[in-house]
Amino acid sequence: MGRMVDGQWITDEGIAARPSGAWERAPSVLRDMVGAGGFPMGKGRYHLVAAWNCPWAHRALLGRVFKGLKDVVHVSYCAPRRSDQGWIFTDDYPDPIIGATALHELYTRARPDYSGRVTVPILWDGETSRIVSNESADILRMMDHAWDGHGAAGPDLYPTHLRAEIDAWNDCIHSNLNNGVYRAGFAETQKAYDAGVTDVFATLDALEDRLSDGRTWLMGNGVTETDLRLFPTLARFDVAYHGAFKCNIRRLIDYPYLWAYARRLYAWPGVADTVRFDIYKAGYYSPSPKRNPLGILPAGPMIDWNMSPSRS
Repeated sequence: MGRMVDGQWITDEGIAARPSGAWERAPSVLRDMVGAGGFPMGKGRYHLVAAWNCPWAHRALLGRVFKGLKDVVHVSYCAPRRSDQGWIFTDDYPDPIIGATALHELYTRARPDYSGRVTVPILWDGETSRIVSNESADILRMMDHAWDGHGAAGPDLYPTHLRAEIDAWNDCIHSNLNNGVYRAGFAETQKAYDAGVTDVFATLDALEDRLSDGRTWLMGNGVTETDLRLFPTLARFDVAYHGAFKCNIRRLIDYPYLWAYARRLYAWPGVADTVRFDIYKAGYYSPSPKRNPLGILPAGPMIDWNMSPSRS
C-alpha cells in the first residue's frame, strides 16, 4: 500500500517484508483534537475524508450519523480501489479540498515532511489546510463531544459512568477483532494465522455471550462508541472476512444474538447509508498475488440485512 517518508511517497516495492510473517498495524501519528492545538470550533470548517470500503473510516461516518453532524462536517470519499499511489481520487470520487489526485497530496500539503501511513479517515481543517487527525478512534470521540453547542445532537457515546467498561471493551474488540481479522487475513505463516483467527472467534463468542442476557447494546440500553467501533467489522464479516480472510469457523449469521444486534444497528436511521456491501466484497476480493491471484469475485453470500432485528 505504500507510505510517506520525509514527504515522499514510497511504494510497496520500497518497503521491507515482515520476517515473522505476522501482520502489524502501524500507529497513527497525526492526533490533534478539535478545540485544542490551534483547531478551534467552527461550523463548516472541518471536512472528513473517508473511503467506503475502509472499516476505520466507517467508524467516523457512523459518529457523524449518530451525532447529527451531516450538515456540520462535510464528507468526501476516496475511490474504493487503491493504486500504486495508495488511496486516490477520480472523476467519480473527486477531492473537493485541493483537487488532489491521491490522498498523500493532502498529507504533504498539511505537513511537507510527513513520514508515516497515508490512511483514511482524516479530519481536515479547511482554514489552516492542516490535518487535525488521522486516527479513527480520536475522530469518533471528537464527533461525540467537540461539536456540543455547535449542531451536535444524539446520544452521549462516551458517558462518564461507563468509561472504564467502554475502554476495556474497546481495547479487546480493537486488538482481537477489528485488527484480528487483518492479522488472520494478512498472515504469512500458519502460526500467525492461527493466532489471529483464534482471537477473532474468541471475541465473537464473548460478544454473543454478553448479548445473550437480553441487553439491547453492548453497554446496556444506550448506544456507545463501542457499538460504533464494532459494527464496521460485523458489516464486513460474512461478505468479506469469512471468505477472503479465511475467518471461516463461523459466520456472523451463526450467532443469533450478535446477528440480531448487528441488524438493530443497521436499522438505525442513517446507518444503512454508510454501508456498501458490494464495495466491501469487490475490495476484499480484489486481485492480490497472495490472497486472490486471479481476482475472481464470489457470487455469494446472499444475506438479508433488512430482515426484522427481532428475528434470529
